Amino acid sequence: MPPANAHASNALVASIRIPKKMASVIAIDLGGTGIKAGHFDAEGRELAVISRPTPRPGTPEAIFASFKEIVATLDPQKRASAIGVGVPGLVDTTGRLVYATCNLDGWHDVPLAEQLEQATGLPTVLGNDANLAALGEVWLGSASQYGSAILLTLGTGVGGGIIHQGTVFTGSRGLAGEIGHMVFDRSGPACVCGSKGCLEQYISAPAIQRRFGTDPEVLGKLAESGDQEALACWQEVGKDLGFALVSLLNLLDSEVAIVGGGVSASCRFMFPAALEEMARYPTSVRPGFQLLQASLGNDAGRIGAARLALSTLVS
Repeated sequence: MPPANAHASNALVASIRIPKKMASVIAIDLGGTGIKAGHFDAEGRELAVISRPTPRPGTPEAIFASFKEIVATLDPQKRASAIGVGVPGLVDTTGRLVYATCNLDGWHDVPLAEQLEQATGLPTVLGNDANLAALGEVWLGSASQYGSAILLTLGTGVGGGIIHQGTVFTGSRGLAGEIGHMVFDRSGPACVCGSKGCLEQYISAPAIQRRFGTDPEVLGKLAESGDQEALACWQEVGKDLGFALVSLLNLLDSEVAIVGGGVSASCRFMFPAALEEMARYPTSVRPGFQLLQASLGNDAGRIGAARLALSTLVS
């Protein structure tokens, strides 16, 4: 767990103005099965991109070695000014330390930023992958016109990111935004986190498969063909999404909620039921509120990592 004295010193700012003449940055998005990285300029243009399979086992040492090779490949002339890294796990508020990850081996209090700085000579900052996906969507994606946003990524799990006044809200210890582990029903199914009834157990891809007996991708294709049973399944998922958003909006009063991840391919079948469900609770009704599908897809985390690196240079 994070140390009690962890404190916020690294604002992840989406609205800060980046000078066009600023040097480029390396952005790395670490996933459970793959690593995708890019070399970005200050306006968000990707100058080069590469991908690598995540090493198996995904130990800190193996990942670190892969990162060094990626940076050298992307920036052979050493023009980059900083590195931003998205990690599928818990990161401290200073963007220096990985507390733990769910799908990788041996990641406990790993000083990854310091290690990369020593190896490359470049200032390095880390962020939770879902937080950075939210940052990417607010910078160059579907939420670029908004200053406050909630992101939910519906895939193998349910990730979350919260943007408030252009800044990623990480909480006092870097643990905020774990929307997938909101307790949705305290008598619900067991979750991998050790709790019961987490939201992840209702609207993630494995949860949809478990609930309705059909893979979400197949269920989406059936809905596209007009299959009434499939459409009814998506309405149920939409109701659960809407019910979760009721609590989130009452708490955060965000301008927009963005839904990404693989399950978001069926947003058009979920959103009407979600909005209808939200309308049943007057306190969550927000004039002008928008429920949108994420537009950056699997690139959101990498784009957010680039923005994080640029913002850190400015600050």
